[in-house]
Formats: sequence, structure tokens, C-alpha cells
Amino acid sequence: MAEAHSAVAFSFSITHEGWDVNFDREVLHLVWQSGVRSWKKRFFRFQNNLKSGVYPASLESLWITVITVTAIHFAGFKVPYDLVGKISPYLSDSSVPAHLAGSFVVGLFLWLAVIYAIRYILKVLLMYKGWMYEARGKGRKISNFTRVWLLLVKIFSGWHKPMLYSFQGSLPRLPLPSVVDTMTRYLRSVRPLLDDENYTRMERLAKEFQSGIGNKLQRYLILKSWWSTNYVSDWWEEYVYLRGRSPLMVNSNFYGIDAILTYPTTLQAARAASAICSCLQYRRLIERQELEPILVQGLVPLCSWQYERLFNTTRIPGIEVDKIVHYQDAKHIVVYHKGRYFKVLIYYRNRILQACEIEVQIQQILDDQSAPSVGEEKLAALTAGDRAAWAQARQEFFGKGVNRVALDLIEKAAFVVTLDDVSYEYDPEHPEKLDNYGRILLHGKGYDRWFDKSFTLCVGNNGRIGFNAEHSWADAAVMSHLWEYVISTEFVNEEADAPVMGTLWEYIMATDNEIG
Repeated sequence: MAEAHSAVAFSFSITHEGWDVNFDREVLHLVWQSGVRSWKKRFFRFQNNLKSGVYPASLESLWITVITVTAIHFAGFKVPYDLVGKISPYLSDSSVPAHLAGSFVVGLFLWLAVIYAIRYILKVLLMYKGWMYEARGKGRKISNFTRVWLLLVKIFSGWHKPMLYSFQGSLPRLPLPSVVDTMTRYLRSVRPLLDDENYTRMERLAKEFQSGIGNKLQRYLILKSWWSTNYVSDWWEEYVYLRGRSPLMVNSNFYGIDAILTYPTTLQAARAASAICSCLQYRRLIERQELEPILVQGLVPLCSWQYERLFNTTRIPGIEVDKIVHYQDAKHIVVYHKGRYFKVLIYYRNRILQACEIEVQIQQILDDQSAPSVGEEKLAALTAGDRAAWAQARQEFFGKGVNRVALDLIEKAAFVVTLDDVSYEYDPEHPEKLDNYGRILLHGKGYDRWFDKSFTLCVGNNGRIGFNAEHSWADAAVMSHLWEYVISTEFVNEEADAPVMGTLWEYIMATDNEIG
């Protein structure tokens, strides 16, 4: 791991002349800024959660409701049921403050009652799935029932822009099919794969399961479905992914490639900076919940919970089962280049670094010719191997000390960036180059991707990019959404910093050569 300099902000000592106190104003200022930023994020996260929790209503509607209730009460109308007059004596001895407080309590109660009634109605509406099976296309009409359903969903979904998690409380529970339906669908799915003799045997086994242990297991599932909104997700995550002991490299992780027909620059540092900056902006959109949830047909919301683990997330190996750890915040990324790991800060004075500022750091890494530390170059090969072996090595060699600090820097990073020393190529006349492109992103050299991280951003020395993503933390659609944002930002945003800064960097280097 590249060496890091440590600073002491405050020191206290006693000498023969008295007390000696030293402090570094700059370091203390940085500590203060870090604390302010942390508390700001907590405040805005709380505020956003509050806004999402009351959607489709708004916080402004609370004050409108309270003012309306207060006006009705002081106008002499005992509506509704004179609730304000009944609870006011319990709130204050003074008449006017008591009535004001009573009006606020009643207004808050009515406001919450209406909100939760709307959210429950929306949840019931979203349980209808018949719209999926209706014919679409020119000249085809949907049923009147679905038309009414669409109108009601539109009304109860709210008319202002939803935040990322606005619909989480309105999503229906995952329906639990009966044992009979499950067995019927199972037999239908295996029928093309079995001959008559084996299919008859499978029918017998299905009936035995249905009349035996299946009913007992179904009761457990019913109990769990009452307790949780999704009775599958945690078991699916554990038994399909986290309990797997085979290597992640080619068995679980997946990859994504660049826009193969064109890309904005051939400068590796410029393209890396542009992609990193786009990823950080996307992370900020998630943190502020400014992304709109995915809406099927522009109306039916999908669950957005998996977006939370897109950044600051890593998979920790275990002897029998792994676990996914998500950190609330990360102030750095980790960059790998020619066997060395570099910690790159991504904030300056509580703001995200611009692409040009990130590019300067990336170029310094590319120009650094220092040799890797002992064991540093192929450290990531541990994440590419058997999970039990990696877990044992982690316990034995990374339990404490410098190794533990270095590992924490990688695992607590927002994400990992790999600056490859090979080019990512696409040539329509030579399709095998695209195959090689995919192989590089899928496994690289086996030790130059941190396969446990939520994703590793890969940058070729010709400016093309791609990613390698760990699969257990989310479905591929979430990572695809991020990648669509990264790729499209470079082409849609006319003020993209990286290509411009790439030209500036060429100018700076040429000027330095002339001066030299």
C-alpha cells in the first residue's frame, strides 16, 4: 500500500518550564470541516427520509392542514367531533395556547391519517397485475377496468416529483403462491427436460412433497410473509450468493463495457477522471434521493432499496458464509496501477472534486514509477480465489496492524478504480477483439480487480472504460442504471470536464517540455 503521511493536530506535554501545548490550525480546520460535512449529511438524510415517508403528501401540506383546523376551530365550528376542544385542557392551563396546541395535534393526526390511508390504497392498487397481460400495440385497446385502475394509480401516486425511496412504503408485499400452484408450475417447467418415465417419477415425488413436508414449510413461509415485505430476498441473498464457496471471479461477478462505437478521449487519465466524477455525482444523487424511482410504463414503481448499496459496499469473506457490509459514507476511492494501491481523496472543503482535479491525481499515479510493496501487487488475487481460503487468510494476516489498516482503506472506499496497462479494443472486422475486451473486464490478470467490492471501474490505457461488479448486493439493473448515467453524461453534457482537461493537460505537458 502506498505510504500515507500522518499528522498530529494537537499535542500536550509537561516540561520543566511548565505546560507546552501545540496544535496545527490547518489539521484542526480539516477535522472541523469533516465533522460539519458529516452532520450536514445526517441532517439532509433525515430530511429526505421524512419527505419520502410522507409521500405522496408534502411537508407543506402539514402546515396547511394545521392552519385549516385552527381556523375552523376558532371560527366556532366543532369539527371534527370537537377533538380540539376535548384534548386542549390536557395540553395547557392557558386557554389560547391550549387551543393552538390542540389544533396542531388534531391537524397532525388528521394529516397522518390521510397520508397512511392514501399509501394503503396505493398499495392495494399496485397488487393488481392484470395490466401486464393486456394486449398492446396500434389498434388494440385495454380493458375499461385497467383504464380505471391506471387513473386511480395516477391519482394516488401524487402529482409532484417522487424521490428515490418515495414509493417504498406503498409497495405491496410479495405474494405467496400455494403449494399446489408451485408444484404445478414446477412440473410444467421440467416437462420438456424429462422423458415419460422420469416425468412420472417426478410427478410422484411432487405429490409426496405436496402432501408431506411441503405443507409444513408453507406455514413457515406464511408466517414470514406476514412479518416481512419480501419473504425471499434475504434467503435468496444468503443461499444463492453468500454461502457459495466457489470463486467470485467467473462464477458470480459480471462486467459491462464502454460505448464501443465511440468514446470522447484516448487519454487514460482524462477518461478515468470523467468516469470517476460521474460516479461520484451519481452517488450524490442517491444520497440526496434525487434519482427518480424506476417506473414500469411510467407509472408502476419498482423497489429502489438496492441503490443504497451501490457505493461504499464490500463483501466480507467468511469460513461458511460471507456477509455484505455497507458503510454510510466514504471520503476516498482506491486506485490500482501496476501493482500499487493509492488512496485518492474525493472531497475538498466539503465539495466533490471536479474532473480536472481528479485527473491531476490520476496522472500523478500514472507517472509514479515506485515499486510495489512486498505482497501488494497480487493482493487482490485473494478475492479471486476460494472464499473459505480467503476468509482464513483474512483472519490470519489482516486481523490487526498495518495490514488491517491497508485492508480497511480498500474495503471502506466508495469504489475501486483499476488503471490497466493494456488497451480495450473493438474492431468490427475482428470480433475476437471484443471477446478479449470482455475477458479483460471479467477477470483481468486475476489480481488487478478487487472482486469483493461492489464494483471496480476499469480504465484501459487507450481511454476505453468498463466495470467489474460483484453480484450479491443487487441485481444487474442497478449497476446498469449507473453505467448508463456514466456513459451518457460524457456525450450529453457539453461541459464534460475530462476531455477538456485532457487537452489542457497536453498543453501543460508540452509547455513543461519547452521550458525544460
